[in-house]
Amino acid sequence: MPPETAANPLIQLVPFALMAAIFYFIVLLPEKKKQKAHKEKISQLKKNDAVVTAGGIHGTVVSVKDTTLIVRIDDSVKIEVDREAITSVKA
Repeated sequence: MPPETAANPLIQLVPFALMAAIFYFIVLLPEKKKQKAHKEKISQLKKNDAVVTAGGIHGTVVSVKDTTLIVRIDDSVKIEVDREAITSVKA
């Protein structure tokens, strides 16, 4: 019987490195792209855009400020929301 040779410790790390790479390309990279697109869409908001807030409130942008928006949700009801609270922009 030939004597057993010890496995190289670096070879044992290869499966973990492959799993990390697969996780990055399947999960993290697409999520990063979605966040970038959402941030760009939020930064380009303008008057009369239809939006939905994180709380589920649907409205129309009336005024745009640096970090906030004034959103009309009814004829005489306007609210000020943070740009980060906008979850989607309706087409």
